[in-house]
Amino acid sequence: MNLFTQRSLALGIALAALVMLPLWFGQSYYIRICNEILYWSIFALALNVLVGYGGLVSLGHAGLFAITGYAAALMLESGHGHIAAGLTAIGAALLASAIYAVLALRATGIGFLMITLALGQIVWGVAYRWADLTHGDNGVNVRNLPAPFGIDLSSPQSFYIMTVVVFFVAAGSMAIFARSPFGASLCGTRVQPRRMTALGYNVWLIRLLAFLFSGFWTGIAGLLFVYHKQYISPQTSGLQTSAEVLLMVISGGTATLLGPIAGAAMVVIMKNVVSAYVVRWNLVLGIVFVAIISFMPDGLVPGSARLWRMTWQAARTRLDAFRAEPPKAERR
Repeated sequence: MNLFTQRSLALGIALAALVMLPLWFGQSYYIRICNEILYWSIFALALNVLVGYGGLVSLGHAGLFAITGYAAALMLESGHGHIAAGLTAIGAALLASAIYAVLALRATGIGFLMITLALGQIVWGVAYRWADLTHGDNGVNVRNLPAPFGIDLSSPQSFYIMTVVVFFVAAGSMAIFARSPFGASLCGTRVQPRRMTALGYNVWLIRLLAFLFSGFWTGIAGLLFVYHKQYISPQTSGLQTSAEVLLMVISGGTATLLGPIAGAAMVVIMKNVVSAYVVRWNLVLGIVFVAIISFMPDGLVPGSARLWRMTWQAARTRLDAFRAEPPKAERR
């Protein structure tokens, strides 16, 4: 069985498992948790475009996430349809991403991080203080859900199937991006920006397009969030949200496809399941993060893969040594 067949088989099994989850979990509570894992995974994958492939650490992506949610919720509140609300929300996410990029790409490293942090805090301040538009702490409610192709999304099962479809489209686009010349050029701007400029590449434009690509999928995740929660408040745009998503990316493994997904699953399960049994679940989450960074500095997924290869290699070495060892009768 070649590598392509193995990956295709693994992808098929993963797809079948995701589709069958509503049958395994009879309770709608666990289906809702699976929904959260999927759209937070999309958000983490979007941030990973900048962090993992571009080397640009952002602490303001929660602002883009919240802008999309607020745009959709306010459009629906004013009486517009779901199509108009969705298109407006994605357009707002792309416009905000362009503004973010123009302002933040003036710097790299800690400067880029601080600019995105400041922009995220500006969004939080507007959402919190402009109560006439955003209703302040009261937030904005979404009273009804769309019905694409006549499918009622009010049930957790049907909403989950829609989220799975969007998740696989997002993951597929990320996989294509990672293997495309554009993805390779973005990695080049992370490793050797001066050499890329000398070779004739427009480093700023590459990073701008990457920011827009990241902002688009951040907006899709924000749209799923507001429809799933049917509510959005200033807390969504806060620093804690940006930090949690960044930790999802780093703990799972940057510049990988499965890393942000694994990190998102870990954080969501900690927040929703472990917190029901452990009062200080934040302490448990912190210990897990410290352990991952200490023993798997490149992330959970790359570290687990490396551990598996080491274990498999050691097992094969022992097996080969056992086969090469002569029988007892010959040794006598």
